[in-house]
Amino acid sequence: MLNEISPGIFDSKYFHNHEIGEEDFLLCYKDNQLLLKKSGDDYEIPRKRDFVVSIESPVYLFSINSIHCFGIVESQVNHASLEYQDIFILRNLKNKEFAWIGSLGHQLMIWHNSNRYCGRCGSKTELKKEERATVCPKCNLVNFPKISPAIIVAITCNNKILLAKGKNYKGDFYALIAGYVDVGESIEETVVREVKEEVGLDIKNVKYLKSQPWPFSASLMLGFTAEADDTQQIVVDEKEIKEAAWFARGNLPPHASDVSISGDLILAFEKEIF
Repeated sequence: MLNEISPGIFDSKYFHNHEIGEEDFLLCYKDNQLLLKKSGDDYEIPRKRDFVVSIESPVYLFSINSIHCFGIVESQVNHASLEYQDIFILRNLKNKEFAWIGSLGHQLMIWHNSNRYCGRCGSKTELKKEERATVCPKCNLVNFPKISPAIIVAITCNNKILLAKGKNYKGDFYALIAGYVDVGESIEETVVREVKEEVGLDIKNVKYLKSQPWPFSASLMLGFTAEADDTQQIVVDEKEIKEAAWFARGNLPPHASDVSISGDLILAFEKEIF
């Protein structure tokens, strides 16, 4: 999965006003694009040494293998060897560490740029020195990075799995049923509700399996398995789901890759792990 970079070591510890070294990674985003450096037939995250201009007001993000990663503003970029690419290209990078750096940096910089001003009184915020958060110097409102819990569930019946195409998918592929946890819900209740809402099925034997941070939507995906009787009629929510159907193990259609927890759970089904 995207976040599984072993033997690489990711460290989320925050440093305030940390000095930038020549080998440190610099992350620059423009809308849903990331500035990348061409490397053969692939791309890599640019480093400080790739920039000919001085870097002002960098935002410390995290480190990977003891190399620090910083976010910078677009106006500081002017280099012919660097180019903007859609953020989703990160899913296909050969270097999984670069993919993780770029996607997680995107989540943090969206949070940073969205919280320059206080949501309570409108004053300009400041970065806290001792932890990753913004604070309003006027009313003291503290804001931490947003993380939205969401469930994703592999629904099976004997040797079949339920797969669906979402209306908002960028590609033409199948994935698992997923949705955000609502106020006042347990995650188990969310699984039952989302399945009923999106495909009209009643499920049983709901079991937690694993999780994945998913920076593209600032989500923490909580992966489950569940069982359903395939004699039930599938009734899709046409606002969310394009189509859904049962597929037999060994005969699955094009589906999400194992970069995501959706593809990882589908692969686990194929391997008869559940």
